[in-house]
Amino acid sequence: MKFFNFKSLTFQVITGIILGILCGALFPKFGAELKVLADIFIKMIKMVIAPIIFLTIVIGIAGMGDMKKLGRIGGKALLYFEIVSTIALAIGITVANFYKPGKGFDTSGASADAVSQYTKAAEETSHGLMDFILSIIPDTFIGAFTSGELLPVLFIAVLFGVALAAIGPKGKPIIDLFEKLTDVMFGIVNMIMRISPIAAFGAMAYTIGNFGIGSLIYLGKLMGSVYTTMFLFIVFVLGAICKFYGFNIFKFIKYIKEEIFLVIGTSSSESALPPLMKKLEQYGCSKSVVGLVLPTGYSFNLDGTSIYLSMAALFIAQAFGVDLTLGEQILLLGVLMLTSKGAAGVTGSGFVTLAATLAVFPSIPVAGLALILGVDRFMSEARAVTNLIGNGVATVVVSKMEGEFTPQLKGVSSEKSEEEISA
Repeated sequence: MKFFNFKSLTFQVITGIILGILCGALFPKFGAELKVLADIFIKMIKMVIAPIIFLTIVIGIAGMGDMKKLGRIGGKALLYFEIVSTIALAIGITVANFYKPGKGFDTSGASADAVSQYTKAAEETSHGLMDFILSIIPDTFIGAFTSGELLPVLFIAVLFGVALAAIGPKGKPIIDLFEKLTDVMFGIVNMIMRISPIAAFGAMAYTIGNFGIGSLIYLGKLMGSVYTTMFLFIVFVLGAICKFYGFNIFKFIKYIKEEIFLVIGTSSSESALPPLMKKLEQYGCSKSVVGLVLPTGYSFNLDGTSIYLSMAALFIAQAFGVDLTLGEQILLLGVLMLTSKGAAGVTGSGFVTLAATLAVFPSIPVAGLALILGVDRFMSEARAVTNLIGNGVATVVVSKMEGEFTPQLKGVSSEKSEEEISA
């Protein structure tokens, strides 16, 4: 079988995960020190993320030429992102209210010191509306690439792409150059991906070695609720969207399985961004739509992070006996709708965003973050996978909306004709 092909990246990543679990369980002290392997890989991926996003968005926008088309695609994408991510937040709050995973939890072990690095990061990050808007604009053009944030890169890429499209045929040499540079950047990504199984091994060895397999039991109710909610969201919400637009969610997940296993191993959806872009083009999405929608979704369409934030916030409130009224929960939903947009697909960013959310919602103790710190890594993998699948589905949907989806692979055919979709 192809799955057992030793040269298959999927097989290698899964092998790395299994070996990492065994290493962490048998040699916990040594395993806890292997986090550096995952850190190296993620830093290398982050090194190429900004230029890839810049180049692909510029090429996508400039390649369209038609500014009306750009506005139409961007508008559809942002509307889709807002609707689906809000549904994810609402589902998370609903499930947390129903199961009440934090009720009766012993909060005596909560320590503010344990989460100081996250609360400090949250305090240094303003999440007011104007602060959020100002954070999108970099201090300098080059500064957008050095800040480590995706939104400033998106901002200058859109400006550059629009300006390049406006100058018409004179910009063609620049577009050709950027396309060649994009090929070079993806060549670098292919080299980096060769060490992804080693990164997956190190990440899992660290997780099990540091927290122990038994650590999964302590907050099993919360983790079970989060995993179940994300599974139901993928199958029913994203599944319904896929069915409406003529493709199957399970076949799509099977198609991007290598990227999913990579995300499971590294707990970062960013690690799979470059290969996912190539996969979506091969699936049938136009290059211009992929280049615009997918990178934007990494900042505005984090479905898994939205579910995690809403459930974790209510878990902490329930653990400390804070009974939130319906109005307070609606207010919490509103705050999360803003703060969730600032959570990039990097390991730990969801936890920092949760700290920022609780910092502006004083009725829920920020120190309660210590309750979930030990198992955040396990939930990080679930939300990263959900983010990945959600953004992949969003890209296919927008491509179909625009009539820019042409099945390239055998078996990737629409259950509805393109005429039915466009109608």
